[in-house]
Amino acid sequence: MAPAELNNAIADPRTYANPGTYHELFRTLRVENPVRWTEPSNYRPFWTISKHADILEIEKQSELFANAPRTLLRTHEQEEQVRKLTGSVQAVRTLVHMDEPDHRMYRQLTQAWFMPGRLRVLEESLAKLASEFVDRMARLGGDCDFARDIAAWYPLRVIMMILGVPPEDEALMLRLTQEHFGGADPDVNKDKKDATSAVRGFFEYFKNLTNERRKAPKDDLASLLANAEIGGKPISDFDRNSYYFLVATAGHDTTSSSISGLLQALLEYPDQLAKLRGDPSLVPSAVDEGIRWVTPVRHFFRTATRDCTFRGQDIKNGDSLMLCYWSGNRDEEVFTDPYAFRIDRSPNRHLAFGYGIHLCLGQMLAKMEIRALYKELISRVKTIELNGKPDWLVTNFVGGLKTLPISYRLN
Repeated sequence: MAPAELNNAIADPRTYANPGTYHELFRTLRVENPVRWTEPSNYRPFWTISKHADILEIEKQSELFANAPRTLLRTHEQEEQVRKLTGSVQAVRTLVHMDEPDHRMYRQLTQAWFMPGRLRVLEESLAKLASEFVDRMARLGGDCDFARDIAAWYPLRVIMMILGVPPEDEALMLRLTQEHFGGADPDVNKDKKDATSAVRGFFEYFKNLTNERRKAPKDDLASLLANAEIGGKPISDFDRNSYYFLVATAGHDTTSSSISGLLQALLEYPDQLAKLRGDPSLVPSAVDEGIRWVTPVRHFFRTATRDCTFRGQDIKNGDSLMLCYWSGNRDEEVFTDPYAFRIDRSPNRHLAFGYGIHLCLGQMLAKMEIRALYKELISRVKTIELNGKPDWLVTNFVGGLKTLPISYRLN
């Protein structure tokens, strides 16, 4: 592949919609050019970081490699759309975009909600909800699109319950999330909405929710954020709406992708499905392997805060670095037979939740949700198989399967 063609392939959302193409490209990069200066057409240039060890090292050095100002890959046109809305390249300002000390202070606002003590209270609710969604599969009569009918809705219900969004508004939340993460996919963004459309929709919704929770607080995250203070002062409307946005989108879309991707992997590796059905105690490790397999967050960016040398390359102050998590999670130096799906893989040091101070706040909740659903599904399924070709979302940022047609019989 010519250098210019390779540059464009690294950035092209269509590359990420074809796992085989993606993994072959990045396998070569890891061997031949693991820290590669990349200048795609219509994007600002960046360093492509493809190896597990390098991603870890950059994540560890949060002072040298900052989260702000560039966090994800956008075209010049998309960046200009965002700049017109906010005056910067950031459409929102979430934990993902923050560096210290703001990151620590804002993370502490909600951290207790995602710790084991609080999450244990949800175990019974998650088991009940998982049962309801497998019941939904039964009502669908033995055929469904698992990605659209089950995986998209189950984690959405969980995070909206925690956030305080009523069930009747979940369809809106799902639509806005899919528009935000799937903007490059013509099947999702049929109206060709710009990069800020979904953000504006979320902000308008949560502005109204904030007003409601200030008048009548409840035991939910919306009430906490509606009245949140740092240093004795209320957080700004922009930061508050950004926080809602992070919880509402990242709290379900990544989990949804992991749920559907895990099932696809089990169907493509029937020996692993049989092993899981024979030993349900393997569900937790199967969930971790599914998350590694899918790696819903394909990348995040970091920005060098000073000149440095990294793996022999001269990184300049202000240079962008794209941390390619999906590539890191197939690194042959870390994972034995990384292109094989193994539900009992151990150790499994995947990077799907990030690393260091920016380790995903909701990782324990996500694993709990997936475990609950698969414990229920494995206990009730008699037969299950693909019933058509799965289709991946066209996106270079956050994504997974957009269709997973299956046939099944349940107990």
